[in-house]
Amino acid sequence: MVSELQRLVDAFGARLGRSIAIDDTRLKLLAYNAHTGDVDDARIESVMHRGVSTALVAHVCEQGAAQASDVFTLPPCPQIGITMERVGMPIRYDDALLGYVWLIGSDGPIGDRAVQLLREAAAQAALILHRGHLGVEVTRSHARKLVRDLIAPDQALRTEAGAALVEEEHAVAGPVTVLVAMVAREEGEPLAEERRLALELAVDHCRRRLPPSRGLALTRPDHALLLTIWPGARSQVIERNAAELAEVLREKLVAELGPGRAALCWVGVGGPRPRLTEAHSSYEEARRAAEVARITGTLGQVVAHTQLGVYALLGKLTPDELAEGIHPGLRSLLSNPVHRGLVETLRVYLDHAGDAQHAATALHIHRSTLYKRLHRVEQLTGLRLDVGDDRLAAHLGLKMAELHPRSPASMKAPDVVF
Repeated sequence: MVSELQRLVDAFGARLGRSIAIDDTRLKLLAYNAHTGDVDDARIESVMHRGVSTALVAHVCEQGAAQASDVFTLPPCPQIGITMERVGMPIRYDDALLGYVWLIGSDGPIGDRAVQLLREAAAQAALILHRGHLGVEVTRSHARKLVRDLIAPDQALRTEAGAALVEEEHAVAGPVTVLVAMVAREEGEPLAEERRLALELAVDHCRRRLPPSRGLALTRPDHALLLTIWPGARSQVIERNAAELAEVLREKLVAELGPGRAALCWVGVGGPRPRLTEAHSSYEEARRAAEVARITGTLGQVVAHTQLGVYALLGKLTPDELAEGIHPGLRSLLSNPVHRGLVETLRVYLDHAGDAQHAATALHIHRSTLYKRLHRVEQLTGLRLDVGDDRLAAHLGLKMAELHPRSPASMKAPDVVF
C-alpha cells in the first residue's frame, strides 16, 4: 500500500511541479516527494517522525478538515509550527475519511489546475487506502481481540488466544511483561477523546520501537497497555528493559498531551512472566501500579509493581472492602474536614516509623506540639499509638483511605483544630 501511495505522490508531484504529501486521518505521514520550496517546523516534524503532535491534530480538526468534502485551506498557526498555509483535500471512500492530500503554500500559488489535480490524487489515493485498510483492519481487529482474550479472567480463553497469537505470527513465544499507561480523568466520566488519542499514539510509538512480533498494543476505555515479549531474556534484563521503555512511554505521552500536562499521566510496569499465556498477571500488576500512582500522587509517574509496598496488597481490595477495613475511630476522624490537619500529623508520624523528632521536623513544629496533636488523635479515635496493633491499624487505615475513591484523606490539610 505504501509503495503504491509513493508512486502516486511521485507522479502527481511531477505533474504539479511541487511537493505533495499524503497523511492518514491522524496526520501520520504515509508518502511525500521532494520539497521544491521552504518548509516549516510542522512539515519537518512530520517527515522526521512520520507523525505530528496532538496539538497539531487538534488544530486541523478545529479547522473542520475532518468534515470537509472538497478542497480546503489550513491557515498558519505558528504556536504549533505551522507558519505556511496549506491546501488540503480529504481522501474519502463512500464518505468515510481515510486521510488527506496536502500542498504547501511555499511552493507558489495554487491555481485551478493544481486544485483539479489535487482532487484526482485524492480519488486515486482513496482506492489504494480503502483496499489496504480492508486487509489491515481485519488483521488488526483480530489481533486486538486476541490480546483482549489474552488478559481475560478465563484461563481457557487465555490459552487459546496465546496459541493463536503465535500461530498467526502476531507474537513470538517467550517471557512477557506488560506496561499500562493512564491519564487524568474525571471520576466516573469517559476519557476525553484527545487524551485517549494521546494514549494510543504513545503506546503505538513504543510498540514500533520493538522488533516485529515483540510488542502488542491495546487501548481500553480508561487506559492503554503495551505487552512486550523478550525471548531468551532473564528476569533482571526484562525488568531493566521494561523500565527504560516505560520512561520512553511516559515521555511520549507527555509530548502528546501538550505543554503543562506532564503531571497528568502515569505508567505502571508489571512483573515478568515466563509465558505469553500468563500475561494477564503482569497486566493486572501494571494496571494496579498505574492506578495507585494516579490516586496517591506520591509514588512518581513511572511505577513498577514491585515498588508499591503495602499498596500492592491494598490495591486488590474493592472500595467497599477498603472502607470496611478502616478502624471505626479513624474513619470518624477522616470523615470530619475539621480534623484534616490531625490526619496529616498522624500520617507523617507513622510514615516516620513513630520517630517523633523526625516527624516534628517534617511538620515544622515543636515536639511538644506533635505530642499534643497525637494525644488528641488518640482521644478522638480510641486508638493507642503506643500499642503495636493500634499503630498498625492506624497506618493501614490511612493507606486504605488514600486508595478509597471517595475518601477526603488525600485532600490538602488545613490548619489544625484541637
